Amino acid sequence: MAFIGNSVSYLMPLLALVVAFEVFSRYILNQPTVWAYDTSLFIFSYIAALGGAYAQQQRAHINVDILYNKVSDRLKGVFNLFSFALAILFVVIMCKVSIGKFEEALEFNYRRQSEWAPQMHHYWLMIAVASVLLILQLSSDWINSLHQAITGKPLLPELLKDAQEDDQ
Repeated sequence: MAFIGNSVSYLMPLLALVVAFEVFSRYILNQPTVWAYDTSLFIFSYIAALGGAYAQQQRAHINVDILYNKVSDRLKGVFNLFSFALAILFVVIMCKVSIGKFEEALEFNYRRQSEWAPQMHHYWLMIAVASVLLILQLSSDWINSLHQAITGKPLLPELLKDAQEDDQ
């Protein structure tokens, strides 16, 4: 997940470049592009969706700390089991729907409703891939939380410590 998350981060400068070019074209040259809005929308979607599993791995998602930080490690594991199970259910549904939309987009040549009208199949494929990656990460976290709920300790504390040290 770290490789994909780090790789997707390189799309940020590309997104900034596309938006800056559109602003330059629109306001300086008075010739707006037909492709920049759709391109920036797709790039941002790729960043957000593919970065989700990385954010989960890094524990960067929002948590209700008022309750969570005041309970034992075992109860934290139980809270995580419940929330990860709900998240997995939602993401499995999202994955199934996106695969169906991908197949439809290929079969009927779906395009975005804009002047440029780019094809949409790549977007739905990316959502399916991002969903699978997030399911894998959530499943790993669920197993860790199950162990933590039973024993009161993380399953692989040294991996969590190594991941945190790599980020600093």
